[in-house]
Amino acid sequence: MFAPSEIVAVVALASAAFAAPAPQVAGSNEPAPTFGPDSQISALPQTPAAPPYPVIVGENGYTSATYHGPYTGTPTTVGAANGPTTLAASIPAQPPNPTATYYNTKGEPLNPMPAPYTPAGGLGTNGSLPRYMVESDFDFESISLGLYQEWIELDLFHDGLARFTDEEFTTAGLGPEARSLIEFMADQESGHATLLTNMLGERAPKECVYDYPYTTVREWIDFMQRLTRFGESGVWGFINHLDSREVGQLLAQSIATEARQQQIFRQMSGLTPMDVWFENGWPQSWGWTMLAQYISYCPENTTRLAWQNFPTLHILNNANINRYSPNDTAQDGSETVGSRITDPSVSNITGSCENLNVTGYGCGPAVAHNKSEPLSFPGKKVLLQWDLPGQAVGPNNSYITSTSAGPPAFVAWSQQLNLTYSPLTTTGYNTGYTYQPEGYVYGNDGIINGTMAIMLTDLDLYVTPFNTSLLNPHIVALGMYQAG
Repeated sequence: MFAPSEIVAVVALASAAFAAPAPQVAGSNEPAPTFGPDSQISALPQTPAAPPYPVIVGENGYTSATYHGPYTGTPTTVGAANGPTTLAASIPAQPPNPTATYYNTKGEPLNPMPAPYTPAGGLGTNGSLPRYMVESDFDFESISLGLYQEWIELDLFHDGLARFTDEEFTTAGLGPEARSLIEFMADQESGHATLLTNMLGERAPKECVYDYPYTTVREWIDFMQRLTRFGESGVWGFINHLDSREVGQLLAQSIATEARQQQIFRQMSGLTPMDVWFENGWPQSWGWTMLAQYISYCPENTTRLAWQNFPTLHILNNANINRYSPNDTAQDGSETVGSRITDPSVSNITGSCENLNVTGYGCGPAVAHNKSEPLSFPGKKVLLQWDLPGQAVGPNNSYITSTSAGPPAFVAWSQQLNLTYSPLTTTGYNTGYTYQPEGYVYGNDGIINGTMAIMLTDLDLYVTPFNTSLLNPHIVALGMYQAG
């Protein structure tokens, strides 16, 4: 029987971005700009470090690292980065800002305008010279996380091009033009990494060595659509909390590119390119939990992050995107290539839709597909299993998964403008199930769709897109659900 869910209403999501350099303010001792004779934007000059591993040439001149695999050494440092002290166990919810009272009933400017065609208000609109540099620990840690993301995307996009043959790409329905597009997206990541490095300065994280889960072209593409999902959503979640509005501006101009990448990888995977009306924003610790599992090791003295690593939530019957009938996906987790959160669907299966030329059922690369049988649906029984905290993950196995939550009682579904709860039924040791919720954002826009975050919580806390991080102390385990 379908279990009702508690739908948490939400506000509108704000814009997003990616990062850049910093301008020289009068009297500053910062280095001079290096961006060209007519630029007023300054930055700390950065020379990209050579990769910490030998580079090889693979297929068609594309390059990748000689090693992609797990870390086998002993970590010399363990745990997330910490400040001089921690002031409280969590941040309590507060009443609304008492100054947030503006409401316009006239439909025209209410206050004196500081200049022609310039309504009163806004931030960073007083004519001061922009400084494109992080302005707080929050900014530094957030943009450092973004840079870790850019580095893995740069390596990942190149790796599949170098790893797979022309014949393998052709079999997967991707010709030379598609490979050229992916190469261009890798070039975009090089620019994004340069931008974020300049905005962080000398302690910007460096490129690392990675451990990937895929063995086929289809699995590579599927993995990229999942990885760019948490890359994009991870920025939407923090961008409007940055102290530096200038950094947020440039970040938005880069994350807009990331959104396009995610859509393209969905098309190459045979998924519909757009299945929601609003994209979802995630706190930094959600993105870091998903990303860290694929970083094998980093160069010595690489800047560490302060964000939390949650235990993994496994969706045992997560829909296999390669199936003719997604509802036939095995119920034991065997149709995911591994046990990490964003591992792709197994592609070498009987009953594949990859080369099926049947409208409503085929899933080869295409501009768009309509599904006669959806990947998921309201009322679907979702089988869950979750890990205990205390596992070593991330670069050099030097981060430890943790949770401050009590026993799990709810499943939280984060998508679009909503965070929706459904009750968890526990069936055994760290196992249980729930039912996919039903509901709508506006009109006929279903709340559950796309590639999305799902988690176990001990409380059905009311949160909205601007304060979702208040849920972190209540998260038992975190996963990724392939709803559409």
